[in-house]
Amino acid sequence: MAFTAQDVKTLREMTNCGMMDCKKALTETDGDMDKAVEFLREKGLATATKKAGRIASEGIVKVYMSDDKKVGVLLEVNSETDFVAKNDEFNEFVTSVAKIIADNNPADVDALNALAFDSENNVGDAMIALIAKIGENMKIRRFVRFEGNVCSYSHGGGRIGVLVKAEGALDSDSYEAARDVAMQIAAINPMYLSKDVVPAEDVEHERHIIKAQINEDPKNASKPENIIDKMVDGKINKFFEQNCLLQQEFVKDSDQKVEKYLASKGVTLVDFVRFEKGEGLAKKEENFADEVASMIK
Repeated sequence: MAFTAQDVKTLREMTNCGMMDCKKALTETDGDMDKAVEFLREKGLATATKKAGRIASEGIVKVYMSDDKKVGVLLEVNSETDFVAKNDEFNEFVTSVAKIIADNNPADVDALNALAFDSENNVGDAMIALIAKIGENMKIRRFVRFEGNVCSYSHGGGRIGVLVKAEGALDSDSYEAARDVAMQIAAINPMYLSKDVVPAEDVEHERHIIKAQINEDPKNASKPENIIDKMVDGKINKFFEQNCLLQQEFVKDSDQKVEKYLASKGVTLVDFVRFEKGEGLAKKEENFADEVASMIK
């Protein structure tokens, strides 16, 4: 029984398996769709579809740098458990994907999944095959690629990753300075690069909250409006010092701000990005009694 390219596509949509696996299944079953599905299930490949619904909030944040340090990639790939994040094959896959991003500069995760992983599979298919092999859901969540004068820092075995981009070349001293600041970003997690790039609506929102807090204090009830405004301005400056990287105290020398420290090393930062594994994702919570009950069913 012959089969067409559309049959391969249909089987892929039904099973979430790779195109080559679907083609092989249809070849082995003479184009019988139902038997092809069974073939893939027997091979353990179609199980990836069931796993796709599981919460994947563990995993790794991978920092990848090209040999010439001109391209840096920050990539988060999630798994269900921390155990899988330590799996050598999983880490090899993540490293390979990071290099693909560095080499090809895809626009987004969908474009990345469509890129060639090896001679037979694209990135999406390779991940599906790995899901089937390891037995846990996985997901490429996000990535950032910097090109230019880039420095990186990884913390906690892939729990936090940071990339910073500088204007002008980084020699050994200035690279170390940029890395020091990348470490500070990892530790303190600033919201903005500098006070100059904080959106006006964010500043006004903060002003509104601060003013409401000041007016709530009975001690300020008799103070004139111009004094209240000065109090708000002072607290806004404190907000900048806490949330804007360049206005923060440098953690290795609290007598100077990050901006002054970088200037002393001839470094001008133009951008940074920080990923923390699983941030913003729901965590899987299991009740032991419910787990036992589900096993009995």
